Amino acid sequence: MEGKGISQAVIGRLPRYFRYLGELRDEGVERISSQDLSRLMQVTASQIRQDFNNFGGFGQQGYGYNVEYLYAEIGRILGLDKQHRLIIVGAGNLGQALANYMNFEKRGFLVQGIFDADPKLYGRVVRNLEVEPMELVEQRIREKNIDIGVLTVPKNSAVEVADRLIGYGIKAIWNFAHVDLHVPEGVQVENVHLSDSLMKLSYTISCYEKQRG
Repeated sequence: MEGKGISQAVIGRLPRYFRYLGELRDEGVERISSQDLSRLMQVTASQIRQDFNNFGGFGQQGYGYNVEYLYAEIGRILGLDKQHRLIIVGAGNLGQALANYMNFEKRGFLVQGIFDADPKLYGRVVRNLEVEPMELVEQRIREKNIDIGVLTVPKNSAVEVADRLIGYGIKAIWNFAHVDLHVPEGVQVENVHLSDSLMKLSYTISCYEKQRG
């Protein structure tokens, strides 16, 4: 099975490779060496080759990588050769911002609904989608064959909402609530903590300032 035994660090770098290769493709670049890709991405050439060797290598010695082919292959590995249908639960500022993010559709992620428990938000239109009540979530999941549930709800309701989505047949959750979700086997979850990223940035600023004295 492709991907079995591959480290999370390698998997975590694949979207970045995909993004850079997409930019190269759009610029008309047909071939690139690991050394040139290394300079562009600030990743060592040996690391690039090691990462790609996990999936078969993709290149030839002295010949480099075919950008279009490598872009397509990494997209296939990431599952981007098929469409994914998702709903957003939580129609606050973050939920609305995610619904308005156009690049999701370019990557094959189709937002099919947005829901909230606050009646004051019902009927508000967010990028051609009306905010609907939570009572309709199960119906919409089944009607539209939803793959992914996006949680932008408060921490105190995230576990309950996640359990409901899983009970309705959702197999993957993209969780922006400020709590780590622990889900049954067979359900995939990606916990995203925006404040963690900001704190990492704060750490690097602090280290840089200390080095400068």
